[in-house]
Amino acid sequence: MAVDEPSRYTSSEDAARAVKEMLHELVRLTTLEEESPQSFKVRAYEKAGLAIESTTDDIRPLSASALAKLDGIGKSTAAKIRQFLDSGTVDKLDELREKYPREFAELAKIPGVGPKTLKAMRDKLGVQNLDDLRRALDEEEVRTLPRMGAASEAKIKQAIERLGLGGKDNRTPVADVMGIAERLVDRLSGHPNVADVTYCGSLRRMAETIGDVDITVASEQPEEVMSEVRKLPEVDELLLSGSTKTSFLTTTGLQVDVRVVEPDQFGAATLYFTGSKAHNIALRQRSIDRSLLLNEYGLFEVDDDGQQTLMAAKTEDEIYQALDMAVVPPPMREGTGEVQAAADGTLPDIIQREHIQGDLHYHTDRSGDGRSSLEEMVTSASNQGYRYLAITDHGEDLAINGSSQAEMEEHRQRIQELQPQFPKMRILFGCELNIGPDGGLDYEPDFRRQFEYTVASVHSHFDLSKEDQTQRLLNAIEDPTVNSIGHLTGRYIGRRPGIEIDYDEVIAALVANDVALEVNGALQRLDAASNVVRRAVEKGVKLVINTDSHHTSELGRMEYGVRTAQRGWAPRELVVNSWTEKKFMKWVQARR
Repeated sequence: MAVDEPSRYTSSEDAARAVKEMLHELVRLTTLEEESPQSFKVRAYEKAGLAIESTTDDIRPLSASALAKLDGIGKSTAAKIRQFLDSGTVDKLDELREKYPREFAELAKIPGVGPKTLKAMRDKLGVQNLDDLRRALDEEEVRTLPRMGAASEAKIKQAIERLGLGGKDNRTPVADVMGIAERLVDRLSGHPNVADVTYCGSLRRMAETIGDVDITVASEQPEEVMSEVRKLPEVDELLLSGSTKTSFLTTTGLQVDVRVVEPDQFGAATLYFTGSKAHNIALRQRSIDRSLLLNEYGLFEVDDDGQQTLMAAKTEDEIYQALDMAVVPPPMREGTGEVQAAADGTLPDIIQREHIQGDLHYHTDRSGDGRSSLEEMVTSASNQGYRYLAITDHGEDLAINGSSQAEMEEHRQRIQELQPQFPKMRILFGCELNIGPDGGLDYEPDFRRQFEYTVASVHSHFDLSKEDQTQRLLNAIEDPTVNSIGHLTGRYIGRRPGIEIDYDEVIAALVANDVALEVNGALQRLDAASNVVRRAVEKGVKLVINTDSHHTSELGRMEYGVRTAQRGWAPRELVVNSWTEKKFMKWVQARR
């Protein structure tokens, strides 16, 4: 049975994304409440999130009883989802937020700080935020708690340092920001008085962490747009409410600034608010050198009397062209030589999303953590227009999620049987191999040679020394059955620091063995990081941009991977999955 009232969300995708984020927050806070990520309630919210992700139904009109009929959603969770869709709030979530404020709950992301330990820190040491935790560590109080000691304190300190926590700027991992920003842009773009809209700032430049979200809107009716902004369900606290700018905090504490400009000024405004500061300074200097003025309203000629004549403002491209430059993609705008390169014609032929011919890190439900069938994943890849695809389910050494040799042989047969249904796309029987602590790989070498493509990745033993981590990677790179190295450090941005390695040694080994370095498009990873990509590009390392998809809903990660590669100045010719099928397969087979 459907509800009578219309939904607060403008599309089924919009509603599903918002519900998934709400359930994810319930998972985090309930883990604290229950002191275990495996509790019944936590698992129930996780299953509900997967159910929302998997359903093709429009959940907006569904009653609580109808939602409870979806596989994986219980009655209690269905009621919470319905309340959220109707009001934007959930009573249980509000209760948990009050009990576990954001600054306190964020501490649970630090490796070594489990829910029981965190609650003990608050109850016995008065820890409420990161500053309190750092004080307790400095005063050696943490070691007095149950199951803790001097070694535990040292590990927590190291994790805080490696995660980059505790700085003056409060920054949020990009994975926690992108969904909100995209949803806000989608919702505003549907407003009748909005001519154009985009998010800007460090998010548009594809930075790994974000200070706040800047959204620029083109409209001739700014007050109507601002009125709509203030009604957005994401608004938790208004900070500024003006006729052309509104600032607010979301329930997660993220600040969002929405500005409205005239449509004819949209290009200049997006250029200015995208930044970076260093990029904008270089552009302004180039303008000054030509007796021009560049600001957030446009590029102007200025005569001897100070009179200004507009040259360009409507689009970013017009402004770059008026400055006799190539257009610089947003992820490259960091003031690291891109302005000069764009001016003198040495900007590389940078990789673009439309260049991608295939995805080479793809999981199905053959992997224990895969959530879509082989048929569903292949169909989704075909719909992307890919020319080739590697199915790379987990190798046997990954506990729970891996597949035995017999299971892989059966899997290969299914792939071969499916191939005739997709004559325009080559489906490769592959594997994501696990790199053991000594660099060993799954299966015997003879069986590994039967895979048509492999990606080898670190999934365990994150606490080895820098020397040991480097050597394990070198050993894997030298194995002739390895085509690429996946998510190089195994990091989760803001949650788990990656392994420490000697990048120069690893990059040299990749070049010597003609093995590709993956740019993983999963927002929580973006691994290899863009600065590592740039170092690899300078040495001629081949790259492969992948989604590491475990469900059909994750194919959009390719865009984030491409932007990360752009941020690392990756030229098209080095990205192997931008090549034709013939060229790509020649490279793969030569490795063997």
